[in-house]
Amino acid sequence: MEQINAVITGVGGYVPDYILDNEEMSRIVDTSDEWIMERIGVKTRHILKPEQGSGTSYMMTRAVAQLLRKTGADPDSIELVICATTTPDYHFPSTASLVIGNCGLNNAFGYDMEAACASFLYGMEAGAAYIRSGRYKRIIVCGGDHMSSMTNYEDRNSCPIFGDGAACVMMEATTEEVGLIDGYYRVDGKGYQPLHMAAGGSAKMPSHETVDAREHFVYQEGRAVYKHAVLDMTSAVKTIVKRNNLTKDDIAWVVPHQANINIEVSVAERIGIDKDHIMINIDHMANTSGGTLPLCLWEYEPQLKKGDKLVFTAFGAGFTWGASYMIWGYDGAKEAAKEPAEFYKEGLMTREEWYRLRTASLRLPRGGED
Repeated sequence: MEQINAVITGVGGYVPDYILDNEEMSRIVDTSDEWIMERIGVKTRHILKPEQGSGTSYMMTRAVAQLLRKTGADPDSIELVICATTTPDYHFPSTASLVIGNCGLNNAFGYDMEAACASFLYGMEAGAAYIRSGRYKRIIVCGGDHMSSMTNYEDRNSCPIFGDGAACVMMEATTEEVGLIDGYYRVDGKGYQPLHMAAGGSAKMPSHETVDAREHFVYQEGRAVYKHAVLDMTSAVKTIVKRNNLTKDDIAWVVPHQANINIEVSVAERIGIDKDHIMINIDHMANTSGGTLPLCLWEYEPQLKKGDKLVFTAFGAGFTWGASYMIWGYDGAKEAAKEPAEFYKEGLMTREEWYRLRTASLRLPRGGED
C-alpha cells in the first residue's frame, strides 16, 4: 500500500485595511518609531476595526473564501476545518463553526485549537494526522488572531508588538513524497507567570474588579519570554534538522513565528541559516499570534517552488513550542497569480504594488535599521 502524505495545495489570507503605524502608536502611548524598531522590528500593524468586521471569524472567513477561489475547490469537498486561534469570537460556539457556516462548507466538521502562538503549528500536525489516517482527503487549517482585542494600549512594552490578521492552507492527501514529513512539539507548563491573560476564564471570571485592574489584556515579561523563545525554537529546529538528516544547504526556507525581529535573527544565527532563507514579515504584519506562520506562507507563496524544503518553528504561552519539516508541493508563483489579495481587490493598492509587496524579501538586520 502506498503511503499517504498530507500536502498543502493552496494558501489564502486576509489582513484588515486599517494600518496603525509607529507614528500613530507614539501618540497613543509613550514610545517612538526608533524605540519600537530597535527592540521589536515592527513598523506597521493591521488592526480590525468594529465597523469593518467582527472578530477572528470575520478574518478567517475572508481568508477561506479567497483560498476557495484560488484553488477552485468545491466547498462541499471540504471535510474538516481547524481554526488555530487564541482569540475566538466567543467561548462558544466555536470560531470554526462560524467559518464553516459563513463559507457554506456543508460537509465539513470543525473545531478550534488553542496553543497560543504555536496554534497553527499544532493545527497543521493535527490536520495531517487526519489525512494520513485515510479518513479525510481535503481539509482547511486556519490560523489567525484578533490581537488588538486583548492588547493593553497603556502598556508601552507590549502594545507595539501585536496586529490582526488570518490566513489558511488547504491540505490534501497525496502519495507523492511531498507534504508534512515530520514534527517535534513540546509543552512544559511553566509559562503562566511570564505570559498570560489573568482574567476572563473559569479560574478568574470577569468582574468589575478584573476590568478595572486591566486583567483582560496580554501580560508579558519580555526578557523571560525572549530567552525561552530563542532557546526552545533553536533546539526544536536543530532536533528536526538532525532527525531528517538535513543540512543548512537543504533548507529553502525557515518559517519562524513572528514575535520579535531579534528573536528571528538570533534563531537564524544559532542554526546557521542565512537570513535570506528566513521568512520575515513582522515589520508590516507585527505579531498576529496564530496567524504569523500562514501569513508568511501567504506573502511568500510566489517564491515557493515544488520540492522546496521548509522548516517551521513557533513558540507561545504555556510554554508551547516546536518545529516541523515540510516538502512544498506546488509552484507558488502560478497559484499566487490567480487571486490578488483582498486589499488589492478593494482598490487599496495597484496590482504592481501588491506583487512587489508579496515578492519582496524583507531583511531587517539586528537593531531594526531600514
